[in-house]
Amino acid sequence: MSARLNLWKQGLTRVPDWVWDRTELETLILADNSLTEIPEQIRRLQKLRTLDLGHNMLAYVPDALGDLTGLSDFLYLHDNRLTSIPRSMARLNSLRYLNLSGNAFSDFPDAVSGMTALVELRITDNRLAALPESIAQLVHLRELRLVDHRGKPLVSLSDSNVSLPKLEKLDLRWVDSLEFPGWIAEL
Repeated sequence: MSARLNLWKQGLTRVPDWVWDRTELETLILADNSLTEIPEQIRRLQKLRTLDLGHNMLAYVPDALGDLTGLSDFLYLHDNRLTSIPRSMARLNSLRYLNLSGNAFSDFPDAVSGMTALVELRITDNRLAALPESIAQLVHLRELRLVDHRGKPLVSLSDSNVSLPKLEKLDLRWVDSLEFPGWIAEL
């Protein structure tokens, strides 16, 4: 049985210091609180496989998240105030599920392209105008959700050299797009 700590909806404004002593944790749920920061001490939780920081007020996450290379199952960062994520997070190359929805990204985060084991990526309800060619590095991606980018048209899905061979589901509901690239026809 995995070590799990669930602090969901506890009204937290900061993570209690004792959490960082729980180095055996494989699952940490800090969702639906009022957190504005995650301290660098999170790097101590090297056994984490699942981390839920969704539904908080985070404007940034620390570089230390990139040190959690054992993070393999889920990383929830949705419904925060993020405009970027640290480049160090590209080291999360075992991660299979990432949710960045409901933030304020205007550019696709470069670090995501380094997360080559991703099977599902949700980056809905942001302000993206384009996807970079580097998304082609996500060769295991089966599901990509790009729903509603707050009235900003998703002008480019990029075409040259993009191949997502395992993609089965592409969710573009409520997205205004001027043209669809050839790789979508190949799905």
